[in-house]
Amino acid sequence: MLDSLKKIKIDAMEELDRVKDLNEVEEIRIKYLGKKGVLTQLLRGMGKLSEEERPAVGKLANEVRDFLEKQIETSRIEIRNREKEKKLARERIDVTLPGKKILLGKKHPLTQVLDEIKEIFIGMGFSIAEGPEIETDEYNFERLNLPKDHPAREMQDTFFITDNILLRTQTSPVQAHVMDEMVPNLPIRIIAPGRVFRRDDDSTHSPMFHQVEGLLVDENVTFADLKGTLFAFVRQMFGKGVQFRLRPSYFPFTEPSAEVDISCIICGGKGCRTCSHSGWLEILGSGLVHPKVLEMSGYDSNKVSGYAFGMGVERITMLKYGIDDIRVFFENDARFLAQF
Repeated sequence: MLDSLKKIKIDAMEELDRVKDLNEVEEIRIKYLGKKGVLTQLLRGMGKLSEEERPAVGKLANEVRDFLEKQIETSRIEIRNREKEKKLARERIDVTLPGKKILLGKKHPLTQVLDEIKEIFIGMGFSIAEGPEIETDEYNFERLNLPKDHPAREMQDTFFITDNILLRTQTSPVQAHVMDEMVPNLPIRIIAPGRVFRRDDDSTHSPMFHQVEGLLVDENVTFADLKGTLFAFVRQMFGKGVQFRLRPSYFPFTEPSAEVDISCIICGGKGCRTCSHSGWLEILGSGLVHPKVLEMSGYDSNKVSGYAFGMGVERITMLKYGIDDIRVFFENDARFLAQF
């Protein structure tokens, strides 16, 4: 058996010296070291050896196996190196050629405008608050003075997961969460940016869009405070030359309520197709926080007041850059995005 082991070593080395590719190396490995290989089959006969012969045969068998494994791996490395050298010889590299231009990404226009909105309100002392995108009916509607039979709910029919769980239709529920956590502490001064969902889909509406809601709660907060805050925001976002007005409106969670309009940035207030020839563009809704909303969070509406406002980030971006179709924000067209 010792002679057979020596012969296996010699035969395997002769075959390895003649290999041309990795497939032939693998065939040799299987032939000698595989489960049905020559060496494996030989070792199965060790049970027939005497006790005196087994140590010497076992020692030589281990040496042969280790030697063949190393030689097989060496052959693999040598073949890979040869193939690499042949490939490099065929592929000549011209170091004088210009390098490939790496295109750097940019912030999405919605992200740019959202960052600008945040910066403006942080500069006025507001902090950022966040909340869940999957909300309960209580926080999305009832805590905003929208009970189950309220007709205004029909405008916000959205994506319900169960009868009580839905994708939020606005970021206003964040205001209720914050008031719950802060009561009775004052002041509260936050903005709540985030994604919201409604069943709208046309050139000016999307099933998913972004909102920024704002809330300030303190003692002796008046409508004048709201007007001053929004006026400062408009001037920083759209420029000092833009005109500003408040127009009476209705929202269940504010009383009194007002729409905020700016003079058309396309025609300068003269009247055009963008502003329906009115000279004005609506940008957001606002108002003083309804007493019921304050009381549901545990505040005494006789001692505490506040204001709230909400804007669509897509709406602000479309007005700022003169974009007429909301769907282009989500089409991932690099030609469109490169403009910003």
